[in-house]
Amino acid sequence: PMMTDTSSALGNLKMMQAMIFAAGLGTRLKPITDTIPKALVEVGGETLLHRVIMNLKNAGASRIVINVHHFAGQILDYLRANDNFGIDIKVSDESDRLLDTGGGIKKASRFFSGDSPVLIHNVDIISNVNLRKFYDCGRTADATLLVSSRETNRYLLFDDDMRLKGWTNLQTGEVKSPYKDIDVQTCRMLAFSGIHVISPSLLRMMDAFPEKFGIMDFYLKECAGADIRGWCKSDLRLMDVVKLSVLHDADAFVRNLNKE
Repeated sequence: PMMTDTSSALGNLKMMQAMIFAAGLGTRLKPITDTIPKALVEVGGETLLHRVIMNLKNAGASRIVINVHHFAGQILDYLRANDNFGIDIKVSDESDRLLDTGGGIKKASRFFSGDSPVLIHNVDIISNVNLRKFYDCGRTADATLLVSSRETNRYLLFDDDMRLKGWTNLQTGEVKSPYKDIDVQTCRMLAFSGIHVISPSLLRMMDAFPEKFGIMDFYLKECAGADIRGWCKSDLRLMDVVKLSVLHDADAFVRNLNKE
């Protein structure tokens, strides 16, 4: 019996669960998204959703939750037609109301087992990240955010130990942080990728939040008390397929990734 207990504990330790954000309206991909959801837009001959599902499955995810809103029925039909790609997939339905990123996770949290972290992945992100390695590195903190140093207006702020301290918009000068005396100039400024790992303990802290809220607002509110860290990938190659002008580049990007 002892052996069974140990092996099941090890099984839990290795279990990987994930969530894909697929509820967005995809307004910047109009007119394509006038008739299909962003998740079913094709890049390099594959839908964005299929690409993320397979990356997560290959990384060892045993359960994936997908939130839906815009053309939700099309995503359900697509999953059914492909027999859920041979993996345990649950759908968190936000057809009635979009709950933003934090509210989406909070609503979906009932589908997750309470003893292992959840990897969160935007459906429109294509990257060269080893998701298994990132997930395993993300086990030690309350949340781990994949970041990189790239040109943008909005940056997350970290200390030398890569603990999250705040956020800034360089264009407007706005700063959000629980630390009143934060000095932006002494922080490491890194850009968020849309991929992160969140622990069960932090999921439970969402109970105090409203039905609809942004995940970044949650992280920025809790980072003084919780251990929320950045994981910087120096050779990160990432494309955010959010607007029409990117679609053509995305095909070439995928071809190059496949060659690596």
